[in-house]
Amino acid sequence: QVQLVETGGGLVQSGGSLRLSCAASGSAFPTYAVGWFRQAPGKEREFVAAISGGGLVDDYADFVKGRFTISRDNAKNTASLRMRRLEPEDTAIYYCAADPSTYSLVVVTSDPSKYEYWGQGTQVTVSP
Repeated sequence: QVQLVETGGGLVQSGGSLRLSCAASGSAFPTYAVGWFRQAPGKEREFVAAISGGGLVDDYADFVKGRFTISRDNAKNTASLRMRRLEPEDTAIYYCAADPSTYSLVVVTSDPSKYEYWGQGTQVTVSP
């Protein structure tokens, strides 16, 4: 079992930056891929970024490439999402998720159904 807790959300002006953190429990977390997803009001949850358990493979949605950076610190059981040049369209609840699949040490997926563990989410609001 893994429990995930996101922190770091808040209100920021357009063009600003935020860093989201995901703290995990459980000794197996370092072998799990971690994904960040977001859901804006009235919209479906969408993939933002993911990083493999080993930290060597990552993937980003096109709309965040060059602005967001995903990372993890397996010694601390944490993952982070650094967000720069934020836009009002980035306003959403951001969720951290963990994929415990046997391949997740070296492979990442953008499919939310593959992620078994989810945090409660943290609100990010970007004002114009």
